[in-house]
Amino acid sequence: MHRRHLLALPALLAGPAQAQAQIQAQGVFPDRPIRFIVPFPPGGGTDTWARIAAEGMQPELGQTIIIENRGGGGGLIGTEAAAKVPPDGYTLLFTITTHIQTPVVMKRFPYDPVADFAPIGRLGTTAILFCVGPGVPAGVTTLAEFIAWGRGRDLSFGSYAPGSTGHAFALMLAEEAQLEMTHVAYRGETPMLQDMLGGSIHGGFHSMAAAGEMMKAGRVRALVCSGEARVPSMPQVPTLRESGFSARFSFSGFSGLLAPARTPPPVLDRLVAAFRIAAAKPETHQRLLAIDTIPSYQDPAAFRAQIEKNLREWTEIATRLNLSIEG
Repeated sequence: MHRRHLLALPALLAGPAQAQAQIQAQGVFPDRPIRFIVPFPPGGGTDTWARIAAEGMQPELGQTIIIENRGGGGGLIGTEAAAKVPPDGYTLLFTITTHIQTPVVMKRFPYDPVADFAPIGRLGTTAILFCVGPGVPAGVTTLAEFIAWGRGRDLSFGSYAPGSTGHAFALMLAEEAQLEMTHVAYRGETPMLQDMLGGSIHGGFHSMAAAGEMMKAGRVRALVCSGEARVPSMPQVPTLRESGFSARFSFSGFSGLLAPARTPPPVLDRLVAAFRIAAAKPETHQRLLAIDTIPSYQDPAAFRAQIEKNLREWTEIATRLNLSIEG
C-alpha cells in the first residue's frame, strides 16, 4: 500500500466528514485539477483576471486550473452554479462586483452573496472608461463634445451585465448630462464590444482588461474614466470627477476568488496561501499593470468586509436610481 494511502487510513476510520477534512489537512488536497467558474464569456475583463490568478496559483498547488466560462443572467447563472457545487475546494468562483450587484437590481437572490461563499482573496481593482465607437462621428473626442452631439438624439448604450457598475454609471451619466439613452444589456464585455465596433450601440463603459488595446489603437474612443485617478496608460483621459460629475462615480469594486461556504478549513487554508503567493508575484503585478489593473490584494477577512460594504453601497445606489431589471 502506498504511504499516502496509509496516512489516510486513520482518517477513513473516523467517519466520512471528518475523514475528508483530515485527509485534506494531511496534504492530499489537491490531487486533481481545480476549476474556476467565471460567470461571464471568454475574452472579457473577468476572464482575463481569472486566468492571471490561475496561472499564478498553479505552481503553488501543483495542479492545473481550468477556466470554465458560464455567462448569462448578469453573472447569476455561473455564480449560482458555483454556490451549489460540493464544497471540496475543486470548484471555485472567480468574479467581480456584479456578484453583489446583479441580485440587488434583479431582485432575485438564487444565492446569498455573503453567506454562500468563503472569500479566498481579492486580486485587484480597475477603473472603467466611457467609450464610443463608429456609431458616433469621428470628430467627437471628448465627453463635452459627445454631450453636445448627443442631446436631442435617441442614444443607445451597452453594459456587460444588467445591474453592473457599467449599467449604473451609464444611467448616472445620462441623468447628469441630460441625455436620453436606451440601455442594451449583454452577456459580457466581448459581445458588447463587438456591437460597439459594428456601430450597433453608441457607447458604454469598458474595462482596460477587455478593451484597452482597442482604446489605445483608436478603434474605440475613451472619453472619460471612473474612479479618483486617471488610468496610468491613458493619462489624457480625464476622470468623471474632474469633468464636473458627482462623487457617485467614485464607487469602486473588486475582482477576486471565492469558494463555496462550508469548504473545509484545511482546504481553504491551502487555497488562501496559494492565492496570496500568486497575487504577490512580480509577474502577476506586471500582467495586471499592463492592463491597467491596480494590484490590491486583500486577505479573506478584508475581502469579506469589502463584499459586505459593496453590497450596502450598491443597494443604496440601486434604490436611488430605481435600478431594477426583470430577470
